[in-house]
Amino acid sequence: MEQPIPTPTDVLTQRALVARRAAEITFRRPLAYLRRWRTGHFPRPLFFLAFLGPGLIAANAGNDAGAVATWSSVGARYGYGLLWALVLVTIALAVVQEMCARMGAATGEGLSDLIRERFGVRGSAFAMSTLFFANVLITISEFAGIAAACELIGISKYITVPLAAIGIWLIVTRGSYERVEKIFLFMAFAFFAYPVAAIMAHPDWGDVLHHTVVPTVYLNATYFQLLVGAVGTTITPYMQLFIQSSVAEKGIQMEDYPAERLETYGGSVFAGVVVASIVIATGATVFAASHGAGVQINDATQAAMALVPFLGQFAPILFMVGLLGASLLAAAVVPLATAYSVCESFGFERGVSYSFKDAPIFQGLFTGMIILGAVVALIPGLPLIPLIVVAQIINGMLLPILLVFILRLVNDRRIMGKYVNSALQNIIAWGITGVLTVLSFIMILSIVLPAVGIPFLQ
Repeated sequence: MEQPIPTPTDVLTQRALVARRAAEITFRRPLAYLRRWRTGHFPRPLFFLAFLGPGLIAANAGNDAGAVATWSSVGARYGYGLLWALVLVTIALAVVQEMCARMGAATGEGLSDLIRERFGVRGSAFAMSTLFFANVLITISEFAGIAAACELIGISKYITVPLAAIGIWLIVTRGSYERVEKIFLFMAFAFFAYPVAAIMAHPDWGDVLHHTVVPTVYLNATYFQLLVGAVGTTITPYMQLFIQSSVAEKGIQMEDYPAERLETYGGSVFAGVVVASIVIATGATVFAASHGAGVQINDATQAAMALVPFLGQFAPILFMVGLLGASLLAAAVVPLATAYSVCESFGFERGVSYSFKDAPIFQGLFTGMIILGAVVALIPGLPLIPLIVVAQIINGMLLPILLVFILRLVNDRRIMGKYVNSALQNIIAWGITGVLTVLSFIMILSIVLPAVGIPFLQ
């Protein structure tokens, strides 16, 4: 039988279908390409670049609106007083990220897959509902970051937030996101100005070192709130899903895993250095200007002040670019990763190329999270920076739930075989889970008890 000659319309339709399918493959494991397996492309003296490059980019992707707002608030309120906690949080981040990467290499499966297989539908529903709630809060904070960034240059959030929400939805669902994502990442690299700003602010390095190695504890509610928020914005649930899925997607085997482990540790340390720079720069400027009284950051202009020693009058502009890029990136990735994880966990149809009719749960989750994030950020008179910080605090309170699932999986010999956690890894991981649970409990008491007339941490 003679084959019909395709018309120009048929050709265009076929090309569009291919592009949409390619986009679906790209987004099936969001940001996975940032951690591409790279070996044999560098001479031995430069081999470290093969695994440092992807790790640096992946770590920078985590420096979103929540991280910048929360750690800036830490520096402005307590100066260098929480640097000791940052050291512990960085160690905990490295341990948790490594566990998930190891599970991906040992099993070849993503975290949501393992949770469903090991804990069944009920366990999976509990874990995914926690993840969903945490990621909704992160999405809200990202749109608040978009609003705060654009208000720095005098553009109303009632213009920028709806445009951003519509733009993100169209970019992702129309399959052209990969190119735009590179632009968002490039914009987010503006935050690399913080290490330079930290040096040019001329902090007392002796004081910085002292607070890095000697814990300083303040017995008040704000301190515990910021401490929980700092953990929640650094060890985010969606990043654990991302790293395990990306390792599994690349097909990394345990015999090749040492280089991936080194990259994971390197990325965590790098993230800690960037965050430390934010704290030092803010402490040496905003906190120092308060003569030790501490300042609560309420808007992006105050947060941008930490870059003034390096950039002068251009500090707000660069801060705006970085905050906008990081917020746009996360506002797209987090809802997408959440929709994929939830639908994958329960076997629902998923993919950006599917219509609402074909994949109602996937499209509903993705679209609903974007709409909710934008609507909340548009509430009149809403303090945007405090909103971002509060979202990270709640995220930190929810984190122990997911950590328990991760720890039970990584210590199950039926799943991991001989690659279960070592005693030291379990001590650190269970320790951060227990400490964060206790901190959350103390924080709740510090809010509830004074409300009923019982003084506590006032």
